[in-house]
Amino acid sequence: MSSMLQPQIILLKEGTDTSQGKSQLISNINACMAIVDAVRTTLGPRGMDKLIHDDKGTTTISNDGATIMKLLDIVHPAAKILVDIAKSQDSEVGDGTTTVVLFAGEFLKEAKPFIEDGVHPQNLIRSFRTAAYLAINKVKELAVSIEGKSIEEKKGLLEKCAATTLSSKLIGGEKDFFAKMVVEAVISIGQEDRLNMIGIKKVQGGNMRDSFLVKGVAFKKTFSYAGFEQQPKKFLNAKILLLNVELELKSEKENAEVRLSDPTKYQSIVDAEWNIIYDKLDKCVKSGAKIVLSRLAIGDLATQYFADRDIFCAGRVTEEDLQRVAAATGGSVQTSVNNIVPEVLGTCELFEERQVGNERFNIFSGCPSGLTTTIVLRGGADQFIDEAERSLHDAIMIVRRAMKNSTIVAGGGAIDMEISRYLRQHARTIAGKSQLFINSYAKALEVRVHLMEWISIPEVLLILLQTLYGSLLL
Repeated sequence: MSSMLQPQIILLKEGTDTSQGKSQLISNINACMAIVDAVRTTLGPRGMDKLIHDDKGTTTISNDGATIMKLLDIVHPAAKILVDIAKSQDSEVGDGTTTVVLFAGEFLKEAKPFIEDGVHPQNLIRSFRTAAYLAINKVKELAVSIEGKSIEEKKGLLEKCAATTLSSKLIGGEKDFFAKMVVEAVISIGQEDRLNMIGIKKVQGGNMRDSFLVKGVAFKKTFSYAGFEQQPKKFLNAKILLLNVELELKSEKENAEVRLSDPTKYQSIVDAEWNIIYDKLDKCVKSGAKIVLSRLAIGDLATQYFADRDIFCAGRVTEEDLQRVAAATGGSVQTSVNNIVPEVLGTCELFEERQVGNERFNIFSGCPSGLTTTIVLRGGADQFIDEAERSLHDAIMIVRRAMKNSTIVAGGGAIDMEISRYLRQHARTIAGKSQLFINSYAKALEVRVHLMEWISIPEVLLILLQTLYGSLLL
C-alpha cells in the first residue's frame, strides 16, 4: 500500500517533447538530407550560387558552404550539427565546407536502409570508423610531398592548390590571376600564424584585374580635418609613431564648475587645457616621427599643428590596421606620449597616399619585417566583392595549410574514386554484415563524381571513369 502512495518522479520539465527509437533516427536523417539538398547544387566548377535574403533586408550571393549554412535559419537539432561541421571545416581548413556537408548527408543516406531494416546504429558506426581509418591511411599513402622541391616548383604546386579552390567560386574566371596573388601573399608572411596579417580591402568599381597586392599595409584614408590637405602625402624611409592616445581638446564634463578665489588666475585655468594638448603634440614632433597614427581621434588643432611641421597624421585608425602597421614596421603602439624612445618607432621605405577608385589609400611598403600583406580587391556590386573576399579567404587558408602540412593529393573527385575502389576491394576480404556497411561507405564517397555527372560530365566520360577505377557507380 505504501508503494502505491509514493509521489511520481518527474525528470523532464513539463511540456518537454521526447522521442526515441527507429522513427526518430529516420526523422533526423530526413532533416539532414533536406539541408544537404539545399547546398548540393553549389558544388564543383559548374555549381550554382545561392541568393539569400534575410529578415534585415541583407542580400547575400554565395556558393560557399559555410556561408550558406550560417545564413540558413535551421531549427532542427540534428540538422544543426551539419552547420557545426561546416563551421569547423571553415575555421580549420578554410575550403571544402560544401563537401563535408555533402559527405555527412551521403553517409546518413547510405545508413538509412540499414536502420530501417533493424541494424543497430553501433554496428554501422563501428564499420564506418574502420572504413574512415583505412581511407585516411590510403590518403596518406597517395599524398605527394612538396618538401625538398625548388622554390619555383613549390610555388607552382601552391598556385595549383589555390586555383583548384577558386575554380568553383564566383571569381573562377580569373583564378590564375588571383592564385598567384594569394600564393605571393602567403609566402610573404612566412610562418606567421595570424591570418589577419593578410588584409583584404574592398573598393567598388573597376574590374577584377584592377585588384593588386601590397607587400606591406594599406588602409582607407580615415576621417580628417581641414589641415589634412596641407600635409605631405609621400615619405621615404620615414619614422612612424603609433599611438593609442587622443590628440584633441576635450570638452568639460556637463555641469563642471571651477571656483576661483583670485580672478587673475582665470586665464591660467583656460590656458591649462591648451598647454596640455600642445605639450603632447610637441613631444610627438620631438620624437622624430614623420608619420603619426592613432587609434583615437586626432582633432583639427593637432592636424594643423602637424601640417605646419610637414608631418602626416591619421586618427581613428582601426585596431586591426594599427596592429598590422606595428607588425610590418617594427614599431609598438604607445599609450602615452611621454618618454618616446627611438626603439618604439616603426619605419618603412615608402609611404604614400594613393587614389584607388573613389577611395584614397594610405600605403606602407618596403617594411623591414615583411610580415604583412594587403590585397586590394576591385569589382562591381558589393555582393560580388563580398563573395570575392570569401573566395580569397578560402584560397589563403588552403595555401597556408599546404605550406604547413607539405603534402597534397589530386582533386576533382579523383582521390574519392581511388579510396572508394580501395574500400570496395577491402570489403571483399571481410565476412559478415561489415562488408555491406563498408561498401555503403565506399559508395557514399562517390557522391561528388555522381554530382558532377548530374551537372556537367557526359555519360561517355563517366563510363571511362568506371573503367579506370573499376567501381560500379550506377
